[in-house]
Amino acid sequence: MNSMLRKSVLGIAGLAFTGGVFAGPVAAHADARPVEGKPVAVATVQGAQSKIDLNGEQTANAKAIIAATKKAGLPERAAVISIATSLQESKLENLGHLGDANDHDSLGLFQQRPSSGWGTPEQITDPEYSTLAFLKGLKQVDGWQDMPLTEAAQTVQVSAYPDAYAQWEQQATDIVAHNWNS
Repeated sequence: MNSMLRKSVLGIAGLAFTGGVFAGPVAAHADARPVEGKPVAVATVQGAQSKIDLNGEQTANAKAIIAATKKAGLPERAAVISIATSLQESKLENLGHLGDANDHDSLGLFQQRPSSGWGTPEQITDPEYSTLAFLKGLKQVDGWQDMPLTEAAQTVQVSAYPDAYAQWEQQATDIVAHNWNS
């Protein structure tokens, strides 16, 4: 996505998030509901939510994130944060080099950068490796389990758009609830 389009999209997301903050927690809970009676791995869904239809590749990538989270011995909440982060960064698509449209040298599900020490391009574009790298950063955040998703994700990712992760929390929660035990 070119930087002007990305800034526009994320600016709108920021406005939607701000609107959700002013609407208060009651409005945020209006659409939050457990999926098929399974425990919901989310404390509170904040702000306006986005949702995309997932294709087979995106679903496989979400399942790979869940598998890596389990491999790391982390709970569902970590998978929710990871999937929401990937939804924001790549729409759960394992992105290779995008040429002039690339944001620096960002690659993979989490738009991690080799030049920032996330790993080699081959490692970063491996869903298990990139998820484990993200989770390693998440585990270093004191209290990540209890903080808002967008704050936990931002602390690891250090994005120019720190509030953008919140919009994916409900969809990430639904994906984890549906796939955690499968």
